[in-house]
Parts: sequence; C-alpha cells; structure tokens
Amino acid sequence: QVQLVESGGGAVQAGGSLRLSCAASGRTFGSYVMAWFRQAPGKEREFVADVTWSGDNTYYADSVKGRFSISRDNAKNTVYLQMSTLKPEDTAVYYCAATVQCGVSCYSPAVYNYWGQGTQVTVSS
Repeated sequence: QVQLVESGGGAVQAGGSLRLSCAASGRTFGSYVMAWFRQAPGKEREFVADVTWSGDNTYYADSVKGRFSISRDNAKNTVYLQMSTLKPEDTAVYYCAATVQCGVSCYSPAVYNYWGQGTQVTVSS
C-alpha cells in the first residue's frame, strides 16, 4: 500500500514556475514507477510525466517537454515536478500516481494503482 500526498500547487502568472512535490508513505516507494497526471475542468485526465524506480529514465507528454522536469528522491520517498515557462493551458488539478509496473502503457491512468488527492495549479495570462 502506498499513500500519496501532493503539495506545491498555487496560482502563478504565465511564464512563471512552480515545483510540485508528492510525498509517499510505505517502505517500498523505491520499487514504484511514479507519474504526474493533470485534469482540467471538463477534460479527461492526461499524462504529464513519469519516472522509473531508479530515476534513471523519464518520459514526458509532448505538451510539457522542455518545460517540465520530473525527479525523485527515494531516500525521502518523494517525487517532484518542476514546472517552468508555465502557460494558461497548464491550468489543471495535478495528481501524483504510483504503479509497480506499466510496460508500454505508462501514459494511461488505468495502470496506476495509487493516487494522491490532487493539487490545483492555476496559470493566468
């Protein structure tokens, strides 16, 4: 069992930056693939980024590539999402998620077993 708690959301102007954190409980954090998803009002939840258990491999949605960076600190049971050059279209509730394995489907919310409660990010123009 893993419990996830996000923090770091807020309101920022376009071009600004935010850093989200996701603190995980459980002693097996290091064995999970961790990801960030987001969901805007009236839209489906979409993949943002994921990081493998070791932190060596990261993957990003095309919409955030070059602007967002995902990382993890297994000693602190925490995964981060550094967001830069934010745009109004980045406005959404951001969720942290965990799964033991996702194969080639790491972009799909369906393969993740554990979710945080979400943190709101609002980017104004």
